[in-house]
Amino acid sequence: MSRAIPVTLLTGYLGSGKTTLLTRLLAHPDLHNTAVLVNELGEIAIDHDLLVRATESIVLLDRGCLCCALRTDLAQQLDDLYTRRMRKDIPAFDRVVIETTGLADPAPILQTLVAEPILATLYRLDGVVTTADAQLGEQTLDAHFESLKQAALADRIVLTKIDLVDDARIARLEARLHELNPAAPIARAAGGAIDPAFLIDIGVNPARSQNPGLDQWLRTERYLPIPGKPSALSRGARHDERIRSFALLFDAPISGTRLWQALEALIERSGDKLLRVKGIVNVTGQAQPKVIHIVQHVLYPVLSLPAWPSEDRRTRLVFIVRDLEPAEVIAHVRRGVDATPPPPG
Repeated sequence: MSRAIPVTLLTGYLGSGKTTLLTRLLAHPDLHNTAVLVNELGEIAIDHDLLVRATESIVLLDRGCLCCALRTDLAQQLDDLYTRRMRKDIPAFDRVVIETTGLADPAPILQTLVAEPILATLYRLDGVVTTADAQLGEQTLDAHFESLKQAALADRIVLTKIDLVDDARIARLEARLHELNPAAPIARAAGGAIDPAFLIDIGVNPARSQNPGLDQWLRTERYLPIPGKPSALSRGARHDERIRSFALLFDAPISGTRLWQALEALIERSGDKLLRVKGIVNVTGQAQPKVIHIVQHVLYPVLSLPAWPSEDRRTRLVFIVRDLEPAEVIAHVRRGVDATPPPPG
């Protein structure tokens, strides 16, 4: 049974309310046993000072951005946190939150959690939470590609500063975020106030005998096209069109080997453009479902779940890509899965 500690990655563009949200969350009883890693740029660690009263286990990463020079530092600090926890030098935290800088690309940080073999046994990704500023969110998405990527990779999106704008403006931003990331539920928060249940225990946990949240993690139906309904992104949403999301389904069990080979070939050819791929796979001859997760060049260790979470036994793959045509990706994977193996000898 997995005892890996869940990690939540908290991201969002500059000034979008990450620290305010985190400060309120850490005051909640459900999150008292939480360690926090704060990544800041600059000489003065303001966010660290704001959070230090909220939890005893604070680590400040202030020598650069986590998605650039500090990936090694992140791995070392997570390893050190676990060691200090085992030695009882710090309280026995049961969850970690990593707050990134507003300019951070989430993908390399997610890769760090699985690229280091030791970390992969100690920690597991629970989810990516992205804050979006209801007041400036539309302009930020227009001007800064980093904010688009943060929203596209999110498992949950929190709209902040909703008390500063009218409902129509909030609705426009929500519609755009839904189009960009159909699977991520969106919640509204004023002053950082939000139910912690919305933001924790949202990922796949192999320790559970059942995984009722797996279908919510995939939300495949959100990625399937609705006949006759034009995409909002096709109506001039600017550089949103660089990011595309779609689903691929197989009704019958498939060869795990051929699927892995097709995905590995896709990673080798276009890994930097695969923002995130996740899915549940019905492998021929195996009763247990397999869960796959890819972030750019990194294929996470394949998980075997004890049972299917529902009666739906289809293989379901969800892709979030940048500058790739969905039809080409789908054709590549289907060709690989449906390929006839060469005759022996």
